[in-house]
Amino acid sequence: MNILSYNSRGLGSGVKWSAIRKLTLANNIDILCIQETKKESVDVKLCQYLWSDNNVSWECVPSSNAAGGLLCIWNNGSFLVDRRVLGRGFIMLESTWIKENKRVFIINVYAPCELQGKREQWAELLQLKSSYQEGLWCVLGDFNSIRHREERLSSSQTVGTSSSISEFNSWISDMALEEVRSVGRKFTWCRPNGSAMSKLDRFLLSDEWLSQWPDSTQFVLERDFSDHCPILLKSRTIDWGPKPFKIMDWWLKDKGFQNLVKLEWGNYHPPGWGFLF
Repeated sequence: MNILSYNSRGLGSGVKWSAIRKLTLANNIDILCIQETKKESVDVKLCQYLWSDNNVSWECVPSSNAAGGLLCIWNNGSFLVDRRVLGRGFIMLESTWIKENKRVFIINVYAPCELQGKREQWAELLQLKSSYQEGLWCVLGDFNSIRHREERLSSSQTVGTSSSISEFNSWISDMALEEVRSVGRKFTWCRPNGSAMSKLDRFLLSDEWLSQWPDSTQFVLERDFSDHCPILLKSRTIDWGPKPFKIMDWWLKDKGFQNLVKLEWGNYHPPGWGFLF
């Protein structure tokens, strides 16, 4: 499963549409999650263009006074959504990943800048997740928060209070989520003049998700028209082939080991025809 998260800083121009469409095609995206659409409404024409396919489903949270806005796009042929929850700066999709018949929950987040607004959003998301007992969880987007002081570089003295960092990490722990390894750029947001950079965008996954797809990795892609970098999550099941036969050295020293092998070997009768030369 490939999921793309992108704070587009608006979807008003054809240039942005083309850039997102190109990303979707190049990375074989299964679910597209956009933050800061800055659009009060989204139509089928836009979604079909971004997805480069007429067979498309979507859900959105409208912007308020040309600020904010969220959009999720997917194909019900592979990602079957049966419930949608719209909340304070988030979209939750309760769905089935058809390829492996897994129950998954995807939450696209655009967090407020002020701490009190984040606290309210965190509380709402925690309550929502606590109401479910089973499933694989992926919470993604622009959290407008850093987890460590090293995740922000600024020419000013303001890096981030210890309280806000601690509260964000505590919320992640309460949600029973963890951030997967990241490849690519260290920072996901950059001020246009380069005076400040932060890691604000990320993927947070549940243990159940990582048990199913332990190779899950987030890739910070190159920045384009937005001041945020697009983030790509790749989650796939790896087939390592047949499990190898293992034997302990001390088994060979056991007097009954060889007799046990002879007995079991003699009792094994494979199906089909065979020849003994």
